[in-house]
Amino acid sequence: MNGTVTVTYNCPNCGAELYFNSDKQKLCCEFCESEFTGDEIEATGAGYIKDQKAKADAEYCDHINEYTCTNCGAEISVDENTAAGICIYCDSPVILKGKLSGQMKPDKVIPFKYGKEEAQNKFLKFVKKRWFLPKDFTSKKHAEKIAGIYYPFWVVDADTNGSMNADATKIRTWRVGNKQYTETSRYRVERAGYIHFEDIVTSAFSEDDKEMLEGILPYPSDSLQPFNMSYLSGFAAKKRDIERDKIFEEVKARMNNYAFTLLRDTIGGYSSVSVSENKLAIARCNWEYSLMPVWILNYRTKNKMYTYAMNGYTGKIYGRLPISIKKLAIAASGLFTVVATVVGLIGGIFL
Repeated sequence: MNGTVTVTYNCPNCGAELYFNSDKQKLCCEFCESEFTGDEIEATGAGYIKDQKAKADAEYCDHINEYTCTNCGAEISVDENTAAGICIYCDSPVILKGKLSGQMKPDKVIPFKYGKEEAQNKFLKFVKKRWFLPKDFTSKKHAEKIAGIYYPFWVVDADTNGSMNADATKIRTWRVGNKQYTETSRYRVERAGYIHFEDIVTSAFSEDDKEMLEGILPYPSDSLQPFNMSYLSGFAAKKRDIERDKIFEEVKARMNNYAFTLLRDTIGGYSSVSVSENKLAIARCNWEYSLMPVWILNYRTKNKMYTYAMNGYTGKIYGRLPISIKKLAIAASGLFTVVATVVGLIGGIFL
């Protein structure tokens, strides 16, 4: 497993810990009821200098410690003021390992729109009508363990030039008396144009979580904001472990597929079209390391880990559900009539 980052800020007025309120979109103090924007917190000296990226990257790493969970082996990172930590995966204590290294400060962030209580309620509402789930999985006590985590993504903008060559035909038939005539005209078709790509989102985290992260996409691009450490207050944040050079070909392939469809759709009015050449040249490509909000609730059995995930901005749900063997046995004994296809809908992968 890979590291997480937990960042806390203290209230400038009373010194109590601040929490990011997703409804107010502000950092709030529960003790003196003060409220602050991210810019106001930065003005106190807690923020990082935006126009000195190298210094900001160094400070971002310098203020974070890494911990290792002795129970499950997860690597977790917390801010330097945290003396002890709890593993978000298994609730076990974690021990200090050392300073975070090699992870740059993110460029953009999407703040949480759903708070923890609302995330819990959505989970309980979702599982309420699914009878074959384990009782402890659907309990309020389990729902209270839901954790808000920022996951890393690469967001790509690009200016490209696309071109396509194709061979096309037009077939015309007509009849004169008892004879039918066919005329086949052949054409060389060329298409070319400028194509701009905006906000192509790709996971910057391990392959193990790729299916889950892609399942809760998309995030609205207009919700991206310049990164501010204050948004992380009260939440955890996964550090990226996939650099852009490793996914460049994947991103390029996605752009190429879209460009192919776009150019191909401009060719019409022919009986047949066969594309002989399709090219996409990238003139400019901008990558932004971004953090996006996810509510995570894990459930561990003896042999498997099940993860329920909810998009922290849109509320979209994705994950895997456990099935109670005991409840299935009761159903099989004839106390309930259950159609096998229904079981498939209430367990396993869901969207």
